[in-house]
Amino acid sequence: MLAYVFWHWPRADVPATSYEALQRRFHAALGDAPPPGFLGSRSTAIRGAPWAAAGARAYEDWYMVDGSAALDPLNAAAVTASRQRAHDAAAAAAENGTAGLYRLRRGTAGDPPRSAVWFAKVAGMSYGAMYDLLEPLVDSEGAALWGRQMVLGPTPEFCLHTRRPVHLPAPLAGLTLECHPIWP
Repeated sequence: MLAYVFWHWPRADVPATSYEALQRRFHAALGDAPPPGFLGSRSTAIRGAPWAAAGARAYEDWYMVDGSAALDPLNAAAVTASRQRAHDAAAAAAENGTAGLYRLRRGTAGDPPRSAVWFAKVAGMSYGAMYDLLEPLVDSEGAALWGRQMVLGPTPEFCLHTRRPVHLPAPLAGLTLECHPIWP
């Protein structure tokens, strides 16, 4: 499973409640007429991510697809047909945005997370050793471990989504963000 992740934030003159309503309308329109390979989307409000609104309140949308071949249909579908009006209204309210591409490495992409830990692999540690180190945490928390693809995105290489804040096992360390679901 891949996820196209889009961080965005509203213009200063757009109230958060209005912006969030526009986001929900767009996600609903996409879900009502999904493109091939689209598995679902979610949106959360975050604060503290240096790559999104310089750490101020921003939004993080995850668009899950069954593989890279689904990215072109998702891109085309988001701005056409029954989704176009909702997309255009949401886009008009946004100040800016940035994006990345992530692959699910461990766990499952279930309910929207309440916490996200962004981190990098420790120099000299193999990916296998890192995955083994995280496996008990992923299993016990019902977490999802995502890895950035092809250095496409502004974040550290990994994101661990959980239902509650967790501490990474040493020697890993990361930036923990609270996630406040707005869709679904």
